[in-house]
Amino acid sequence: MKKKVALWALCLALMMEGGFLFAQNPAVTSIHLADPSAHVWPGSDKLWVYVSHDQPGTNTHATMADYHVLSTTDMVNWTDYGSVLHVKDVSWAASHAWAIDAALLDSTYYLVYCMQEKGNGVFRTGLATSKYPQGPFTDIGYIKGVEWGQDPALFVDDDKQAYLYWGCGGSCFAAKLSKDFKSIIPETKVNLTPQLTDVFEGPWVHKYKGKYYLSYLEKKKKKWPEHMYYAVADKPLGPYVCKGEYIGRFDGMAGTNHGSIVKYKNKWYAFHHGMKMSGNKSECRNMLVDCLSYNSDGTIKPIIPSAIGVAECGATKGPTITTILLEAENGTAAGGSIQGAKINNRHSGYSGSGYVDSFNHQNDCVTVMASVAKNSKYRLKVGYAAKTDQKHDILVNYIMLQDLSFPKSDDFTEIDFGVVSLREGDNFLKFIRKSSGIEIDYIKLVQVIE
Repeated sequence: MKKKVALWALCLALMMEGGFLFAQNPAVTSIHLADPSAHVWPGSDKLWVYVSHDQPGTNTHATMADYHVLSTTDMVNWTDYGSVLHVKDVSWAASHAWAIDAALLDSTYYLVYCMQEKGNGVFRTGLATSKYPQGPFTDIGYIKGVEWGQDPALFVDDDKQAYLYWGCGGSCFAAKLSKDFKSIIPETKVNLTPQLTDVFEGPWVHKYKGKYYLSYLEKKKKKWPEHMYYAVADKPLGPYVCKGEYIGRFDGMAGTNHGSIVKYKNKWYAFHHGMKMSGNKSECRNMLVDCLSYNSDGTIKPIIPSAIGVAECGATKGPTITTILLEAENGTAAGGSIQGAKINNRHSGYSGSGYVDSFNHQNDCVTVMASVAKNSKYRLKVGYAAKTDQKHDILVNYIMLQDLSFPKSDDFTEIDFGVVSLREGDNFLKFIRKSSGIEIDYIKLVQVIE
């Protein structure tokens, strides 16, 4: 019997090392995420998900302050690129970084989001841009013509016309966007509320076999929890015909729900959120992914969210793993900082948009921020290039890892410094220079499943 148990443990370890697929719900256990907006961008083999971020230990959604971007190639192993836009970097906003969506048009990635405006508490629909799908994103103001723009969603049709959908408190609106995305075209604005049964908030649009599917959150008699409904139309602005519920009550559901529907590698998926990972605490939600399918008449088959998630349609049951990839050049934009050093891109082979070098003075440093759901262990890796064998320090919150060896490498390479402990919430990792001649590409944290 002992031999069988040992053999099974060995097989399991080999399967994980070999990259076999595993799946579970919540799909990501490293961080509290909500409102997932999933996309497949042209030319990319990755699935990209844009999410809001719940703070661990909170009892209110007012503490939501930033957004994250995730990617995957197998629906099981996830990369979290850290904070990509924070309230503090939005000049007009005060708080409440709630639901988001994204779109790609003419090589620019657009992020739409909602935050409360300074001074009056009105929810505005903000707009930010990036050259990269993973961000970070830079705010360029809020979209004109949208009153109380909560829960925004973008849809770009085949003719490249962009549409904005928004709604809250029992209403839903839609309109065409201007070419620069900065305003709606007023004469195209449509009140979709009368067409959508018990609509409350959270619109999102996808296309299937030439039809437009508007998914939204239903709240009967204004009582929680929200169920997920959908409606279908022949045109982006309707009229829409409600088809009913596709995600109802389930074990671990939160008071809210919000999600998206996407096709990836010839399979359809429904993204949404729950609260089971947080011990049924509705202010600390978790991203869920379930398999989705259609009937022959185009209606969506109702989904009962499963603890095994996408294993329902092919992946093997087991733990998912998140890698937190923090690009050094994004330090300041992603909650960290760069002191003394400089951003560069002359040396080829880096990841992201560049790297940090010119550590010319003692204690020059670059700091990155990693947010996690609970006290947990991660394997620390650093991408770098160095002209000589060197030793440097890395500060993990208040623990100093001293005299870490960085062997000479003319090309960018990755070195593993073993397992470190991260605390619940925000963690700061600081690379501190002790000698010159090093280039820091990224700091990577790989979730350790215990």
